Amino acid sequence: MKRKRCMKWTLSLLGTTALLAGCGANNEMAVGGGADTEKDKLQVVTTFYPMYDFTKQVAQDDADVSLLLEAGMEVHSFEPSSQMIAEIQDADVFIYNSPEMETWVPDVLASLDTSDMLVICASEAITLLEYEGEAHAHDHESEEEDAETGHTHTVDPHVWLDPVLAQTEVTAIAEGLAQADADHAENYLGNAETYIGKLNELDEAYRAAFEGAENRTFVTQHAAFAYLADRYDLVQLAITGCGRGRRRIGGVESSRRDHQRGPGKWFGLYFGHAG
Repeated sequence: MKRKRCMKWTLSLLGTTALLAGCGANNEMAVGGGADTEKDKLQVVTTFYPMYDFTKQVAQDDADVSLLLEAGMEVHSFEPSSQMIAEIQDADVFIYNSPEMETWVPDVLASLDTSDMLVICASEAITLLEYEGEAHAHDHESEEEDAETGHTHTVDPHVWLDPVLAQTEVTAIAEGLAQADADHAENYLGNAETYIGKLNELDEAYRAAFEGAENRTFVTQHAAFAYLADRYDLVQLAITGCGRGRRRIGGVESSRRDHQRGPGKWFGLYFGHAG
């Protein structure tokens, strides 16, 4: 019974992480500007959902925060429309995770006049981990498509999935908003402190859930959880990169057997997409 409770608690925590892992907004997220009264507020444009959520937690009602990528859009290979580029140009503040995550951002910013815009790279103060083994490539239908897109990472940009590193990003966002809107600086910094407290609680919950766990290996569809694994001394096995179709599943099954340690021991299983 104790092992089952531990498993349920751990899967619940992974579910919380999945909320942070989303690459887009749900249907309730406002994409673009709001009513005319909102235009008097600081205009903030964010790229994908974690950046939107962090920014909204900090800004609350003191800024108009919008989201570029709707639900289901692929963060890395995203190509903004002319309307979206105009929205970025009109923003007072533009917030993104990193050039390694939103690979399209540097080219977009280079084409804009950013002299009156504050650009916040939320992960700028974080040292990114290098991928172990081969460079990380996102899943496409064919190897030819991989070659055409040339979309690979040598470092892991998914820092927000670590509750501790997420605090660094929240702090960067709060300090940037305070700089751009001094009238509400105290509110931004205070809201950030409150949200960081919640992230601390999540960190403590993870530590409690994994304390004393004998099998610390989990399977994920996407190799996005290196920071989470590093923080809590876990081992990530990703389906992506194990080949295609049946070869991929077979590769993970082989790795699972290699990591399994005796009958009855819990083997974490998590499938999700984190960009």
